[in-house]
Amino acid sequence: MSVLASLFSREPAPLLGVDVSTSSVKVVELSRNRAGRLVLERCAMEPLERGWITDGNIEKFDEVADAVRRVVRKSGSKTKNAAFSLPASAVITKKIVLPGGLSEAELEIQVESEANQYIPFSLDEVSLDFCVMGPSEASQGDVDVLIAASRKEKVQDRMGLAEAAGLKAVVVDIEPYASRMACARLVEQLPGNGKDSIVALFEIGALSTSMQVICNGDVLYERDQAFGGAQLSQMIARQYGFSMDEAELKKRTGDVPEDYLQAVLRPFTASMGQEMSRALQFFFTSTPHNRVDHILLAGGTAGVQGLTEEITTQTSFACMVANPFDDMEMGPSVRATKLSREAPSYLTATGLALRRFFQ
Repeated sequence: MSVLASLFSREPAPLLGVDVSTSSVKVVELSRNRAGRLVLERCAMEPLERGWITDGNIEKFDEVADAVRRVVRKSGSKTKNAAFSLPASAVITKKIVLPGGLSEAELEIQVESEANQYIPFSLDEVSLDFCVMGPSEASQGDVDVLIAASRKEKVQDRMGLAEAAGLKAVVVDIEPYASRMACARLVEQLPGNGKDSIVALFEIGALSTSMQVICNGDVLYERDQAFGGAQLSQMIARQYGFSMDEAELKKRTGDVPEDYLQAVLRPFTASMGQEMSRALQFFFTSTPHNRVDHILLAGGTAGVQGLTEEITTQTSFACMVANPFDDMEMGPSVRATKLSREAPSYLTATGLALRRFFQ
């Protein structure tokens, strides 16, 4: 069986979480102290130019590999084992039910047989992996098994990127799975440890925003919306006649004209609030649910001034920024002041780094 870069296997050795998104590369390295508390040892971010990554595909391999090398060097990490991820659009997942008590070899045979029904490619063309999730609630004596498959070239792209950057990809995960792992820690910090809470996680990317609605670790609903942080840069560029590169730089540094708040930022947050309210309405009309208990925002735009308040106003649900480093000890190389602004961008990278501790 061809394995999806050990999608569900875990390495106990030090592990570097590497998140390659449309607009940047983020890395995170975690450890535990003697008391078992998580420690953020290192993190760093390196921007990518537009067009280097398109719809999860690496269009400029050498340039992206150089960016990965730079961000690892910037972080100061000496760890070579790394966890990368693929976008959900590049992976087919399916939960199946198999008889309990099968050996690993018997499970592989069954999984390959079942996978033929769900994968629209020859198994020779895909990397395939599976994970036994536990006893099946629907069928006594059976187990739920999650199958994941991706075209081999997609996996090889990530593994080649790691190799070109001097790393070894020991885990290739799926982006929403990694972000949910990091989010699970934040849910546990909610009242009642988040038990039975319905949480809507919005990850605001440059060009699109993904929504996952989660309850007790289960995904109730997923949806991608075609809006993101790049819209703010476009509004800045149009309002003041800047190039897109200038607008992006001014957005990051806060070097904006005096009327920016009224002329650009408030219309942007109002538009984002409307889009998220609309996404929640899709959830309500597609499921038996009519509420969420908490909204969490991640991504580089999550901390924009006034956004959480605007979303709360438009949806009537409590909204907060997702800081994946909450309740972690900071290592000596971490610049806490700078990190407070950038933390929501590291959700997926943190989930990848957490794979070190979950076998």
